[in-house]
Amino acid sequence: MLETSINSLQSPGTVIIGAGHAGGSVAAFLRQNGFAGSITLIGEEPLEPYQRPPLSKAWLKGEANEEGLRLRPAEFYLENCIQLYLNTRVDAIDRLARLVCMADGKTVNYDNLILATGARARTAPFEGTSLPVVLELRTAADAEKLKLALKPGARVVIVGGGYVGLEVAASARALGAEVVVVEREARPLARVACSQLSSFFLRYHSQRGVTFRLGRSVTSVQMLDGAASVCLDDGEQLPADLVLVGVGAVPNEELARHAGLRCDDGVLVDLSARTDDPNIYAIGDCTRRPLPLYNRKVRLESVPNALEQAKQAAASICNLPAPKPETPWFWSDQFDVKLQIAGLPMDVAEIVIRGDPDEDRFAVFHVSADQRIQAVEAVNAVPEFMMGRQLIGARTEINIERLRNPNISMKEVAI
Repeated sequence: MLETSINSLQSPGTVIIGAGHAGGSVAAFLRQNGFAGSITLIGEEPLEPYQRPPLSKAWLKGEANEEGLRLRPAEFYLENCIQLYLNTRVDAIDRLARLVCMADGKTVNYDNLILATGARARTAPFEGTSLPVVLELRTAADAEKLKLALKPGARVVIVGGGYVGLEVAASARALGAEVVVVEREARPLARVACSQLSSFFLRYHSQRGVTFRLGRSVTSVQMLDGAASVCLDDGEQLPADLVLVGVGAVPNEELARHAGLRCDDGVLVDLSARTDDPNIYAIGDCTRRPLPLYNRKVRLESVPNALEQAKQAAASICNLPAPKPETPWFWSDQFDVKLQIAGLPMDVAEIVIRGDPDEDRFAVFHVSADQRIQAVEAVNAVPEFMMGRQLIGARTEINIERLRNPNISMKEVAI
């Protein structure tokens, strides 16, 4: 428990806009770092900061409850003197006055401001998205609507074959629903994974009853005689009790942009998560950040990225040394498969497959021309993921033939 009372806190202090994983974590990291100023955490949802990954899996299957979703117990915020404003939208930022203006008319001053506004579901480009049967999945409220609609025998059409779409497909099948995934590209995961991984998940899902319409687009969703019909560009009509749209996300950068901060498909930040205003930071899904490992600026949507940037911002505000840079990593659980990804497949000269996809345990390594691993996509292959992640971060040169041989330990692939 923090050894200072609310009355003795320095004010104004730090204001955090966005009470998701990134926002809730940076508030906790500030206190862990010894920050004694006031902390105000503002969120649009009615819940304290919670985990989002379970929404497409454990929550839908009834294996998680609201208490289990919370990042920290509700009393944590009171004990650590963190002022929570839930169900509250921020309308504007006055950078000159260092003032946050909320929709209900309240204002809060800040010394440092942290934008953790996240991302929202991309709007689907077809008619009928406002129908009650058409849902998206970004929040706990979205997940609850989806959960109530997923029943044995329910006809579910999922628009978009990305990770969220496939995770929901797996959960829906586990609950006994009939599932069709419509993907405009020629393969699922086309924008986020290599073709070898796409082929594996296409087979794995198909064997478990998921049907795919690849290379097809939805033109509209219509209600006919009380039932929904999903119309495809080739004329096929799919009957549906539920339509889930998962065609990507866009960063919530409007507050930053209207405040005059630099944005480019995300709020632009440096290695300390600081924007071009020295008193304003941005973290999580809403940012485009530098990755020296790849000499690029990228926008990452992941819990590890949110946590890393939360640590960066908290360290900077507390005048502490910057945390050690981390290798980007991600995960996805589908049926009995645990997919773990480390790194980004950039500047790749060769792809090496270690293990056998037909045995549901393998790893795909993306290797640069100078024999260094750029990324690894590991299916039920924890050693490959863990060691691959270390080798990526250390920029260690590896032996391709050793890497290719699953009988050789991952610890022996480095030169």
